[in-house]
Amino acid sequence: MDSSLNWPLILPILILQLVLAVIGLISLYKAQEVRGPKWMWVLIIVFGNMLGSILYFVIGRKDA
Repeated sequence: MDSSLNWPLILPILILQLVLAVIGLISLYKAQEVRGPKWMWVLIIVFGNMLGSILYFVIGRKDA
């Protein structure tokens, strides 16, 4: 049984997760107001993996 990771399948997901986190953190930094404290959203984005970034974009941002 081969125990090596299947990098061609995992790498795009890791890159997507990193891109979403970076975009989410930049958006959070530029936002005037968000739902809840900004420090909480930083933790959710960083430690929530892909789901944390998606939650910020869906729930955390306030519409202008």
